[in-house]
Amino acid sequence: MSNTETSIDLDEIFAPIRQELDAVEREYMRHVQSRVELIPEIGRYIQQGGGKRIRPALLLMASRLSSYKGDSAILYASVVEFIHTATLVHDDIVDNANLRRGQMAVHSRWGNDITVLLGDYLYIKSMGLALTEDSLDVIRLLCDVTLRMIEGELYQLTKTGDVEISEEEHFEIIRRKTAYLFGGCSQIGGMLGGVSDEEAEALREYGFNLGVAFQLVDDLLDYTASKSTLGKPIGSDLREGKVTLPVIYLLQRDGDNADSLVRNVVETGEITPERWKELKQLLTEHRAIESAYDKAMEHAKLAKQHLEVFPVTPERESLMALPDYVLSREH
Repeated sequence: MSNTETSIDLDEIFAPIRQELDAVEREYMRHVQSRVELIPEIGRYIQQGGGKRIRPALLLMASRLSSYKGDSAILYASVVEFIHTATLVHDDIVDNANLRRGQMAVHSRWGNDITVLLGDYLYIKSMGLALTEDSLDVIRLLCDVTLRMIEGELYQLTKTGDVEISEEEHFEIIRRKTAYLFGGCSQIGGMLGGVSDEEAEALREYGFNLGVAFQLVDDLLDYTASKSTLGKPIGSDLREGKVTLPVIYLLQRDGDNADSLVRNVVETGEITPERWKELKQLLTEHRAIESAYDKAMEHAKLAKQHLEVFPVTPERESLMALPDYVLSREH
């Protein structure tokens, strides 16, 4: 896996919408307030953990591309950030992940009971916020992508520990868990601007393919990034029983040697430094990481192609740069 030719600066890409993104941060903290002090306390903790805010930024930039001017974009960007955060805190419980972005996961600090209820609170809060705008089309879309995300998590659980998972099954997980929300974010931006049906479809497909590329790179980082840059222990996916695209390709190309190694990690949930080194060597020898990265590049290219229906503007160029950033990610 190699980075794109130039370093892509996310702050530079987001520069045109920096004020709006700051407003989203303020909206998040304003709406996470509650008489139950624990809720804003955990809300602040999550916010301090950082995150790139790609999903709300995508909605904001798509609305700008669609010539929308108004405050609804900030509100809906806050909504998708609430939805995304809810999925993260629930996912960490399901995965039994102790770290998130280099700090203790919420359930590790406050326990599963509180974290499950917090995730529920964030989901309901997101829909309550969306209802204040009284746009049923957007609310339907938000409900649809949220249901698909939950279905994706459930489907992934049925495939956890399945060393024989197919490439198509894995992509179905990616589509549901990640891509549909990305697509929904850019689609909502277009809906706010009242774009044509062709442009609305182009924005949805742009976001969808960007989301696929994002998740493919995210899966690759488990095998290419260091623990310090990744913010979680190396090999987490495989030790949690998640067989992602690099390993799927490896098993297709070297079933005999790789099969027993992969099965042992999945079954025991452990991997020694020596076995990890052996696994990474096999992935390199059989070009499994390179092939998975090629898939991410395909979807990044598709994303950019869908933007070609729009005239060249600073907003379009920012969106054009986002797939390149996704491909260049190191954490």
